[in-house]
Amino acid sequence: MAEQGKKKLVEAITPMEIDFARWYTDVVINAELVEYTSVKGCLVIRPYGYAIWEHMQRIMDGMFKATGHENVCMPMFIPESLLQKEKDHVAGFAPEVAWVTHGGAEKLEERLCVRPTSETLFCEHYAHIVQSWRDLPKLYNQWVSVVRWEKTTRPFLRTREFLWQEGHTIHATAKEAIAETERMLGVYQTFFEETLAIPVVTGAKTESDKFAGAVTTLALEALMHDGKALQVGTSHYFGDGFAKAFGIQYTGKDNQLVHAFQTSWGTTTRMIGAVIMAHGDDSGLVLPPAVAPAQVVVIPIAAQKAGVMDTANTLTARLQSFCRAKIDASDNSPGWKFAQHEMQGVPIRLEIGPRDIEQQQCVLVRRDTRGKTIVPLAELEAVIPQMLQDVHDSLYAKALANQQNHTYRCTSLDEIRQTLRDNGDGFVYAMWCGDEACEDSVKEATGVGSRCIPYAQEQIAPTCVCCGKPAKHMVCWAKAY
Repeated sequence: MAEQGKKKLVEAITPMEIDFARWYTDVVINAELVEYTSVKGCLVIRPYGYAIWEHMQRIMDGMFKATGHENVCMPMFIPESLLQKEKDHVAGFAPEVAWVTHGGAEKLEERLCVRPTSETLFCEHYAHIVQSWRDLPKLYNQWVSVVRWEKTTRPFLRTREFLWQEGHTIHATAKEAIAETERMLGVYQTFFEETLAIPVVTGAKTESDKFAGAVTTLALEALMHDGKALQVGTSHYFGDGFAKAFGIQYTGKDNQLVHAFQTSWGTTTRMIGAVIMAHGDDSGLVLPPAVAPAQVVVIPIAAQKAGVMDTANTLTARLQSFCRAKIDASDNSPGWKFAQHEMQGVPIRLEIGPRDIEQQQCVLVRRDTRGKTIVPLAELEAVIPQMLQDVHDSLYAKALANQQNHTYRCTSLDEIRQTLRDNGDGFVYAMWCGDEACEDSVKEATGVGSRCIPYAQEQIAPTCVCCGKPAKHMVCWAKAY
């Protein structure tokens, strides 16, 4: 019989309703995800945090390879002359670029940019290897770190150095490249919903908010517990602009020289931040089972008594045949262990003590609900996988309910302001005429900016929420990280 436990076991974390930003920082430090360093915005990702990233990477990398992509690795440094070849692109990144000016004691003849993104490097490579229509498409991805000199930093959400994957593909036709851009957005959406249990809104960025050098930018927006939006992935269609700037031409089937068409798409360690802020609670992390370093932690109760540790070790080895399991054999008290593993978001806790051994049962405790279930030891192979799936489904349902409960439809600036005052932050759906001046005015007047033009369009009103002219799109607006 499941029971609901209400007692807060961790006191070191600021309640999120009191100070969400402080709660977030407390979680990433106390759950041992990161440690600060002497360079602002450059963090140590500790083993527990990196293990979460490794599971994200492993699952996503499998999805990329299943769609025909290959991993490559580009250099860290980009010559300034190479970066300057695509003027819109370099202008977009110029404020965040870190430069290398010396090699040892010698001043370099040309400055080297520390990779903020790798479009120019891929373009240089494609110009060398793409000669014929037979060379296309090239479907590449890389897992690397990049540097962007951010002024304001926060662990995982915005740091000066961060880990990410960046996909780069090149195609013979615009149709193929556009299809790739949309396909990879779909891969991301599947990953967020089926792996991270996070619902997302997908759509196109406005002209003013698209990636520097892109024709079109598609994005995924997730709503965090505090009602702010987090952009968790983007997919860009470049057209043939980069190909023209870098001289990437191939001989078509008709023996004519033509330019190729490109895409890029990426996600980062920001996904860890999304998991924290979408699922966490005042006791710490609540991890989706698919990316939890340990899916089940075994806690021996009265470990000093005969047979308890032997049984707990045997159970752990048995669990490891069908899930990620570990035992906490430390000499800390059971209460301390409960709090520690709750803080680290382990999806299921298995408690086993002398009375349980006598009755050939154990207690399973879900991290998301703290519901307790007594389970016969003989049934663990059937019960635990289903419980892990139930945890995932419950997390997704809760996050979706949060999104739906904080999604508002408004027809005027006054209504937006009033709605946010009355209900708190969230996604605001409102109509837009397509004028950038109106886009800026909405943010100035209400505090919410455009996040994307959702694929799922509604005709909320016939006119723009700002100027009253005929509307072209429904836009998702929100405050954002």
